[in-house]
Amino acid sequence: MSADAWWKHGIFYEIYPRSMQDSNADGTGDLSGIRQRLDYLEDLGVDALWICPIFPSPMADFGYDIADYCDIDPRFGTLAEFDALLAEVKARGLRLVLDLVPNHTSDQHPWFVQSRSARDDPRRDWYLWRDPAPDGGPPNNWLSNFGGAAWTFDDATGQYYGHSFLKEQPDLNWRNPAVRAAMYDVMRFWLRRGIDGFRVDVLYHLIKDDRFRDNPINPAYVAGGPESHRLLPLFTTDRPEMQEIVVEMRRVVDEFSDAVSARVLIGELHLPLDRLMAYYGRSENGVLQGVQLPFNFQLIHARWEADEIRRIVRSYDAALPPGAAPNWVLGNHDESRVATRVGPQNARLAAMLLLTLHGTPTLYYGDEIGMPDTRIAPGEIRDPFELREPGKGLGRDPQRTPMPWSAAPYAGFSTVRPWLPLGEDWTTRNVEAMAHDPASILVLYRRLIALRRQEAALHGGSLELIDDSPPDVLAYARTSGRRRLLVLLNFADADMPVDTLLDADAEILLSTEHERTGVLRRDAMLRPFEGVVLLPK
Repeated sequence: MSADAWWKHGIFYEIYPRSMQDSNADGTGDLSGIRQRLDYLEDLGVDALWICPIFPSPMADFGYDIADYCDIDPRFGTLAEFDALLAEVKARGLRLVLDLVPNHTSDQHPWFVQSRSARDDPRRDWYLWRDPAPDGGPPNNWLSNFGGAAWTFDDATGQYYGHSFLKEQPDLNWRNPAVRAAMYDVMRFWLRRGIDGFRVDVLYHLIKDDRFRDNPINPAYVAGGPESHRLLPLFTTDRPEMQEIVVEMRRVVDEFSDAVSARVLIGELHLPLDRLMAYYGRSENGVLQGVQLPFNFQLIHARWEADEIRRIVRSYDAALPPGAAPNWVLGNHDESRVATRVGPQNARLAAMLLLTLHGTPTLYYGDEIGMPDTRIAPGEIRDPFELREPGKGLGRDPQRTPMPWSAAPYAGFSTVRPWLPLGEDWTTRNVEAMAHDPASILVLYRRLIALRRQEAALHGGSLELIDDSPPDVLAYARTSGRRRLLVLLNFADADMPVDTLLDADAEILLSTEHERTGVLRRDAMLRPFEGVVLLPK
């Protein structure tokens, strides 16, 4: 097995640590809680855990405002508890990836405290400091992704500092070599402890325009949308110099790779397809030197129609540079849950799509039990994005609520009231209730993951789209060697024929309809919202 097979052929599972499992009765999930649920994750069949930030933080943005990159926040545990978790993860043959947040720190990080102490401080240039505009206002028109100006005035030193998000999250100056060196040392700190790589937060934000030019107006902006969308982020994201940084980060990760196990670099990149592909990096001797997995978010924002998904798969495949590994994502901590976006019936179809496409899939905790977004009452809102731009549907609390494990008090997540409310259906939509129900989506996920692991055609084979399928049916073949499987997904609320897709009857390896087994006859119909994996005879 190749050193990179674990991330090319495996399945990532994203854990939002505040919501996985509370082990110490404070209402917030923690590292020991994650450790308690490793049996479940191993049984589910995933290969790698991606854990959102667990570092010391004032929690202005729930961990994405880091005050110390090389320790664990007491809310989540200690470094010793992290090491114990990592050791047990490795003992089970699993992998662990951490969130790296290099674009900004907390305003309480010692680097920023020192930077803002005086204009002539040695760390002044570690952040983005600018004089006011002639009228005393911000130095340019850049906007925060959370609404409002991307600049905050510092009374003590008479300059503005830049921040792509909250004012409590000042942006680092990645044009400064000392900043790069410090962040690469942070990466080495965790890699030496034995982690398997990083998911890099807002990677495309790191470098800003060196002349601090105004961003242009977005002509497609719709009134009432997110304020940050008023401008096109031409001078604040995806600058040409990013490619140099991507190569440098990859070199740091590769320092800890060997012939047995390759470390992985995953990038959060909300970019058009052609720009996304650039982050695979420059090819050197036929080997790409950038991010191994630039996150592919297209399914999250796609219209849920067979033709649209077919178009996305085809265009994505055509854009991949030689040697690039594809990947697919259905949900994460920043996006409405898939069960809410496409509906509960289509959530089963989405599971089959994600786990039978070619490339590395990433699951978001709770999607395997079909968790929908949770309604958050006004007085319970915690997300700073929603609090800054209320009523626009931008809040991320609904998809970050605690994992329901059982019908016990507080869903087995905690023994006290959780930090966010539980979903309304937690007494029935929980792991314990669904684990032994053959019709549940959890059992479907387990069967899909087991089939994907068993079939080389699914975890490492080629993909061929089949265009002459009935309306509303997405069809593709997965092939490895001489074994060819056929995947048929019916997006319609109606029966669909399969006779044009089958030369003969086919064995049903798996259907989203749990009772559908045996042989699918050539003259049969796909049921509404049904997906099947077939072995043609």
